[in-house]
Amino acid sequence: MFKVSRELFGYCILVLASVGLASCNNLSSPVFGSQTHDSLGNKVDESVLLRPRLHDKWDSLRRNLIVFTVDSLNPVSIKVQKQKLKDSLRREYDKMPKHIYLTFDDGPLVGSKAIDSLAKSKNIKVNAFVVGRHATFGKYRQRDLAQFLENPLVAVYNHSYTHGFNRLTTFYRDSQVAFDDFKKNESTITMSSKVARLPGRNIWMYDDERKIDVANATPTADLLYKDGYKIFGWDVEWRIVSQTGVPTLPLETVYNRLVNFMNNKSSKEPNNVVFLMHDDMFQTKAGAKLLNDLVDKLIAQGYRFEFMEDYPIRY
Repeated sequence: MFKVSRELFGYCILVLASVGLASCNNLSSPVFGSQTHDSLGNKVDESVLLRPRLHDKWDSLRRNLIVFTVDSLNPVSIKVQKQKLKDSLRREYDKMPKHIYLTFDDGPLVGSKAIDSLAKSKNIKVNAFVVGRHATFGKYRQRDLAQFLENPLVAVYNHSYTHGFNRLTTFYRDSQVAFDDFKKNESTITMSSKVARLPGRNIWMYDDERKIDVANATPTADLLYKDGYKIFGWDVEWRIVSQTGVPTLPLETVYNRLVNFMNNKSSKEPNNVVFLMHDDMFQTKAGAKLLNDLVDKLIAQGYRFEFMEDYPIRY
């Protein structure tokens, strides 16, 4: 886990101070602390101070130190001050390592072997969200799961035992039954950590973070979270027609989307992008080549490949 350096911390304070001084022309009150009056002694509308300060995902670097004030003589909008602060923080994040999480759902399936081989050949970390029932589909699926479990570059996480037999509305209707399905997967397969992804749901529950996409899965997610699980969704998804290896999005499009998410800090956590794919995307040589080509481009960008159990890496 990275910690913000004193130099970076001091830089942010200097930037903010300069924003405050520029807007106040040395006449307004400071932009730090709890001051709520402007340079003429008029109290600022407190509702302004209660507005969200930037975005929660910036908090680890920003440290919640800032309360903006208004200078009646030389007004600069709070919106402008916030944008300047956000821009300065983005520049600081750009100087830091960028972390990507390659996640593959629904294995072991045809295509899992290519993922295992990719991790070994590229020496990168990957994340497999596995479905225990799929390991019962024959000796080759058992072999694929065994290879995942034996490979230190593959983290194996919980994606339920049955995947709800792909009838997800029914699956989540009884949260206890769905929870028990995850627990069966846990007892059947040795997981790397208590990390889960809900089938068909982009739900996040970790630390104090909570993001729900489809509400009917919330009770199941709550039970898993109470049981000690961290639950992760995804920022960017890529699908390929598994029978042909033809992507639903061209390689360049999905690559640019990943880079834009990273550069714009538009992922769930700045400098951390979670990328979702599925094992059966890579059962053909064409699909496996696309995956290799994409990873080569990400390596060229200098991205660091991480395990989901370490998410998020903050500074």
